[in-house]
Amino acid sequence: MTISDVTAAAGSRAPAAVARTAQAQQVADIAARLERLPLTSYQRWIFGIIATAWFFDSMDLAALTFVLGSIRQTFGLSTAEAGLLSSMSFLGMFIGAASAGLLADRFGRARVFQVSMIFWGLGSLCCGLSTTATALGASRLLLGFGMGMEFPVAQSMVSEIMPARNRGRYIAFLEGFWPLGFIASGLLTYFVLQAADWRWVFIMQAIPAVFVLVVRRYVPESPRWLASHGYSERAEATVRDIESRVRDRLGSKELPPVVRQAAAPASEVTGLRTLFSGIYAKRTAMLWTLWFFALLGFYGLTTWLGALLQAKGFPITKSVFYTILISLAGIPGFLVSAWLVESWGRKATLVMNLLCGAIACHFYGSAADQTQLIIAGLCMQFFLFGMWSALYAYTPELYPTHVRATGTGFASAIGRIGSLIGPYVIGVILPAAGQSGVFALGAGAFVVAALAVLLLGEETRGRTLESISH
Repeated sequence: MTISDVTAAAGSRAPAAVARTAQAQQVADIAARLERLPLTSYQRWIFGIIATAWFFDSMDLAALTFVLGSIRQTFGLSTAEAGLLSSMSFLGMFIGAASAGLLADRFGRARVFQVSMIFWGLGSLCCGLSTTATALGASRLLLGFGMGMEFPVAQSMVSEIMPARNRGRYIAFLEGFWPLGFIASGLLTYFVLQAADWRWVFIMQAIPAVFVLVVRRYVPESPRWLASHGYSERAEATVRDIESRVRDRLGSKELPPVVRQAAAPASEVTGLRTLFSGIYAKRTAMLWTLWFFALLGFYGLTTWLGALLQAKGFPITKSVFYTILISLAGIPGFLVSAWLVESWGRKATLVMNLLCGAIACHFYGSAADQTQLIIAGLCMQFFLFGMWSALYAYTPELYPTHVRATGTGFASAIGRIGSLIGPYVIGVILPAAGQSGVFALGAGAFVVAALAVLLLGEETRGRTLESISH
């Protein structure tokens, strides 16, 4: 290669490097403008819309916990076949989570979020119309695909709208809509099963998918995403609109001054490779281990809760009632975690919930009477729903804006492999190991997840997304 060739090559790289630096500076400027905004009813309104969609999504996901016993009776399924049916949702979630992250980083958060709602609404309706176990499995796959798409995108949206001082708490609150959706699904099932069969549970839960129209009208695209993808004018217009609405909520008071931050050096590593380069490789290893084992334990146990209670001799409606009862502990569980992630930190909150959840699982599996069962179940759901709040607050913070949804989506997808395996494995080992063996498996999975965070995790409390990324 001649000197002129080297000069030409360097000259061709220079404009690209300049463009990356300018784009990085705009992202930093947009972030600084968002970070200095006081938290008002406008940001809470956007959060409320996203959280409501999350609530409806969670209802659909939880439904199988309450109707699996009825479905087994309808189709005459063995425990292994029922476990395989349960796993179809998580196979769909794996595909949805992996694809949604890439799509959201490519086409935008708001657009992919809306598409996800359409998929889970159609999937729930198809579940209600299924006349065979095979058709139901295919419908659960479609439903899971939509739910898998929604979760990582919603996390990215909330993390990029809320300022650092409120971010962890509100993402933890977002996850708190999962136990609320779980309980609402149980209550719906409890009343529906007294008048109709399980199919009507899914049909009724498909109706809220029309909420996509509210999302489309009121939820803006993430300014951070717009700036990171070179949509300078749209990013500027969106931030100005947000600033105007916040100012209106403050009674037209002047907003705090912008503290301009210098942009970090632009990385030449882009796209999916970012997850495995530099500081992100260790974070990816930690998150994938955490998500896999946490979800293997959680969904392996939760999907079977109602059926396991029936196996102990409780009738269908009674098992649904007890499952709802112990799930009520999830509400204070996520509220406590939402406070701890900001006052104590993400890492410590995650480890505490995982280890305490493992202990509660052990006692639930070995409960000798109804009182012990309910007490252990309440403790188990308190810590496990608290675990979810910290997990969702932590994950999107560990990646930069241009791959935030991709990193979150792939971590979620790896978790869905665990949730895919969990219900099936439990269906297989239940006849041989019994319920004590099943819950010992879940407890062990939570311990492994806790060790991954303890050894490989880093604290992100109180830091801006941009400072965490560099």
